[in-house]
Amino acid sequence: MDSASANSARSKMEGKRNGGIRSLFTVGTFDWTFFIVTIALLAIGIVMMFSASYAYAGYYNGNRLFYVKQQAKWLILGIALMIFMSFVSTKFIRVFWIPGLLLSYACLALVLVLPAVRGVHRWIYIGSFNFQPTEIAKLAIILSFAHLIAYNYEKMGTFKYGFAPFAVILATTVVLVIREPHVSATIIICLIGGIMMLVGGTKLRWFFLVGALGVGVLIWLIFFSGKMDYAMKRIEIWQNPFLDLRGDGWQTVQSLYAIASGGLMGSGIGNSMQKYMYVSEPQNDFVFAIVCEELGFVGAVIIIILFAILIWRGFVIAMRAKDRFSSMLVLGIIVQLGIQVMLNIAVVTNTIPNTGISLPFFSYGGSSMIMLLMQMGIVLSVSKNGYR
Repeated sequence: MDSASANSARSKMEGKRNGGIRSLFTVGTFDWTFFIVTIALLAIGIVMMFSASYAYAGYYNGNRLFYVKQQAKWLILGIALMIFMSFVSTKFIRVFWIPGLLLSYACLALVLVLPAVRGVHRWIYIGSFNFQPTEIAKLAIILSFAHLIAYNYEKMGTFKYGFAPFAVILATTVVLVIREPHVSATIIICLIGGIMMLVGGTKLRWFFLVGALGVGVLIWLIFFSGKMDYAMKRIEIWQNPFLDLRGDGWQTVQSLYAIASGGLMGSGIGNSMQKYMYVSEPQNDFVFAIVCEELGFVGAVIIIILFAILIWRGFVIAMRAKDRFSSMLVLGIIVQLGIQVMLNIAVVTNTIPNTGISLPFFSYGGSSMIMLLMQMGIVLSVSKNGYR
């Protein structure tokens, strides 16, 4: 081979190698509206979480800064991960749909054999850090469904390609999650999967079939298995939380007191009374009750509007995505975000029974914060190369 041929071959090899490296990353300008609103919600969230938690942290942990210090660490890590993921190409992310699914199954199975915490199997502890496998399962469902919809898009109207594989993946996940038991996560996962399938092209008749089977299973669980007794008790308390004011109805009643006390403009940041051992663990699922008490109706509406803007921009990014996989991936992430926001606010206001759903960007928790911000980074990555 002469020198000219050798140089040409070397140039082609280098081009392929550089192209492969570049295919792992994405360049361009991401959606600044989505990014700014995310940061705004994070900023408001950590301030309100600190305000809601310092009395509880001081009493039980001897350090009023306990929760906010932990949350700040996870927040910094999560933002760094979000920025990193905004540079990662969805072509590279797509490769992990099978490993991600297998990892979620492994974690969901492992948590069932670990000792129960407060009567349920929901957390895996690694030293001082713990995480909920259901957070991994949500992303695994989104990633795998986005891949299958994009891969079989022309055949989504058939049972073999448009329903069967999704049903198997979803049923396996639900069986593992419900055994924890974790009803709220089960509801969220089913809604994410169902909405993605519907948008992806699955025929409505298969949803009617699943609905009929679901009703049958629910009837069996309620009347014959005895496994849903705790859920039925929650529904009874939801209808009238004052039936067990010092028991299961305590949290809901104190949440309603907090919301009512806030009035139009609120009592001011730091001035909540219900966070002083009335609302149990106010830094978690019921942080929005303290938000309503301290910021009032006006403050709560502003936060809801920010969430609405974020969800709207997410759907815009999904519709403008350069390929179907990226579009469905963003759709699933935004659907998860929207469902959690709506269900959390509905629980806090006693619109639905208490199901233990965290409020994104506000509730205390490391695994949920990190996973959520990683998904926000994926949305930002997709927004870089979307059609304008």
